[in-house]
Amino acid sequence: MRAQAREYYGQTLHGTQDLKTSACCAGSKRPPKHIAAAIACVHDDVAGHYYGCGLTIPELLTGLTVLDLGCGAGRDCYVLSMLVGSQGHVHGVDMTDEQLAIARKYIQYHTDLFCYDSPNVEFHKGFIEDLNMIPSGSVDVVVSNCVVNLSPDKDSVLREAYRVLKTGGEMFFSDVYSDRRIPSELLHDPVLHGECLSGALYWNDFLRMARKAGFGDPRLVEDRILAIGNESVRTKLGNAKFFSATFRLFKLEGLESECEDYGQAVIYKGTIPTCPNLFVLDAHHRMETGKVFPVCGNTYRMLHDTRFAPHFEFLGEGKVHYGIFASCGNGIPFGSVVEEASATSPSIGSCCGKPK
Repeated sequence: MRAQAREYYGQTLHGTQDLKTSACCAGSKRPPKHIAAAIACVHDDVAGHYYGCGLTIPELLTGLTVLDLGCGAGRDCYVLSMLVGSQGHVHGVDMTDEQLAIARKYIQYHTDLFCYDSPNVEFHKGFIEDLNMIPSGSVDVVVSNCVVNLSPDKDSVLREAYRVLKTGGEMFFSDVYSDRRIPSELLHDPVLHGECLSGALYWNDFLRMARKAGFGDPRLVEDRILAIGNESVRTKLGNAKFFSATFRLFKLEGLESECEDYGQAVIYKGTIPTCPNLFVLDAHHRMETGKVFPVCGNTYRMLHDTRFAPHFEFLGEGKVHYGIFASCGNGIPFGSVVEEASATSPSIGSCCGKPK
């Protein structure tokens, strides 16, 4: 599978225009202004060899150390280079010589463009399943853009990401997922595999895999369905449906399996420069500036024990457990209790900020 992927991205594809499906394309959604401005600064040769399926640039990156798994020709690395600033650092890891040659060719170009005294980006040849060149606990944020699906050992990718992250760090990445397990024999089809389809993870397998690696509460940020327009590709895949999805995984020990209510809440201060009115943690947590937002214990920690803490007020000591936020996880299964609760409290709050 590695040799197959290396050949597809190093020799078969000569640019984005050679892709046969839209699976490895970022879609039509326009990125936020600060990210769009950074993308516009990337050299055309680098941008022309971009094969990502989503947006893998989280908030608050200034001064951080970021690792891009499967960096390819380096587009996201150079975007990150601009956003982390001269005091930050970006590592890119890829196994394809042709892609790395393009990425390395423009290191000084971007260093000069960003007015840095020295480069803050370095590219490593290697496998994302074995990040031996990156010390444990040395990275603030791990990103990856439509690459994990290509790996023959996805468990190792997640374990290595967890290892290199600092406590409180996060993996923020986009990839292709399926609504079912794809037949293993399709992995040997170079087009299906290279187009990020036959290696796509069944979403529920991914959730189990992430938790096993140590990421206790995977959070879906956004997703979109992928239309497979190529008829021959579609025929081989049968009725399987595919999605481009962005997840964020925090390295925080002791996260619970469900959204447990400890009577806690947060207030977003509006102080993240790129998010003055609204902070989006994930698809279910959209926090307006100045508004009290009830949260579960896990969400509280994702904000309190990470780089986001200075931008929030935190309410509640979390010493008393009030049960589960039913609309966020698995609610109490007993029908009589559910009916009684609905009759007496028709607007039970939830960690997602929605009534039950």
